[in-house]
Parts: sequence; structure tokens; C-alpha cells
Amino acid sequence: MSGGVAERLRELGITLPPPPPPAGTYRPVVVDGDHAYVSGQIPRIDGKLLHPGVVGTTVDLPSARAAAEQATLQALSALQAELGTLDRVRQIVRVAVYVASSPEFTQHPDVGNGATELLIRVFGENGRPARVAMGVPALPLGACVEVELLARLG
Repeated sequence: MSGGVAERLRELGITLPPPPPPAGTYRPVVVDGDHAYVSGQIPRIDGKLLHPGVVGTTVDLPSARAAAEQATLQALSALQAELGTLDRVRQIVRVAVYVASSPEFTQHPDVGNGATELLIRVFGENGRPARVAMGVPALPLGACVEVELLARLG
């Protein structure tokens, strides 16, 4: 991608949020060789949880997709804070999207698209990862989604 990731974010009208501080005993990002592992991120704006609740009960699909996108922006912010620049990212290898959902909810892939469509807009085809989107009974602090990712560096 010519022009760099920061320029692409500007073109898309995207501002990364401040890097999220760890909410426990872990590192937000661990770099191992040419890979960076980003810890799970829950969606927050100005420190406030975005769309808390259970998808399919108290959170609708569009809100869950927006929450997945916000959590992905936070993952990118954490990655940028660790690397100094997102231009070191060569490929988003894998994304996991955890969805706090009711037993009847089956549109987990649609929620996951909130994360992966953002990554494709930012990184082009190098942002199209392998992905898992799965339902879980609950997430930290009542979040409706949590996103983690693995990036290959260059």
C-alpha cells in the first residue's frame, strides 16, 4: 500500500483511539519474531463500554458490528503503540471475534465482519485474515464483543 497506513487512515477519516491500558496482568501486544499478538480488546469510547450486553437479546446486530469495529480500532492502536508505526504490518494473519450472545443468535460471522471489513479497508487484501467468530455466554465487563488479532511484521 503506497503512502503508508497513517495516510490511509486519514483518507478513510479514521482516527485511532488512544492505546488501551491493560485491564489485568498481561501485555496488550507481544512481538515474537515477525509476528505481533494483540490481546483481546473490548469496545470502548472515552473509557466507556460501547453497546454492553448480549447480542440477540439486548444488543442488535448493527450495534454489535459497530462494537467489533471499535474493538478492532483499539487493537490497531495497541499495535501502533508497540511498533511505533502500523507500516511495519505486512499482513493481518488471524482475527478472533468473541460475541457475547444469546443461545438463539447465529449471526456471529456478521458481527465478525465489523472487524474484518475495517482491516480490509485499512490494509487492502493484506488485511483479509483467517478468522473465527464465536459465541460465548459472557465477556469482560459485560462487553458484547472482544477482538484479538495476529499480525505478520516486515
